[in-house]
Amino acid sequence: MNEQIRDKEVRLIGTNGEQLGIMSSREAYRLAQEAELDLVKIAPTAKPPVCKIIDYGKYRYELARKEKEAKKKQKTVEVKEVRLSPNIETNDLNTKMNAARKFISKGNKVKVTLRFRGREMAHVQNSRHILDDFAKELSDISTVEKAPKLEGRSMSMVLAEKR
Repeated sequence: MNEQIRDKEVRLIGTNGEQLGIMSSREAYRLAQEAELDLVKIAPTAKPPVCKIIDYGKYRYELARKEKEAKKKQKTVEVKEVRLSPNIETNDLNTKMNAARKFISKGNKVKVTLRFRGREMAHVQNSRHILDDFAKELSDISTVEKAPKLEGRSMSMVLAEKR
């Protein structure tokens, strides 16, 4: 901004958004001083660069406000985890499914983890059906984003809300 603009020529935009044409950066800076405002480079990559005569403090405030407004509209998606064991009973599984259903309906993703301890590692393939059943039960509101995969002593999959 102001004296820091080193380009020979700039395309100048006035205070009300009107085009003032292409001129030297010194001339543009002089016009900005006469208006008691700042010369700010808006589009530095354009040929020639585009500068605007504006109140820099007000400009920064507006940018910050727009950024804050955009952040407000953003929705963060959390990944909630539901842990199961290979020898889980039907009612316990239903309770976990209801919890997962609640998480998904709120817009979060759910990571379903089946943890193997000790000798349970010998029957990993026999337990895969638990995750498949879990996904099938919740298929009305969710889709499998990441298929069941064995990672160390646990098998996990990720369910996300249906679009």
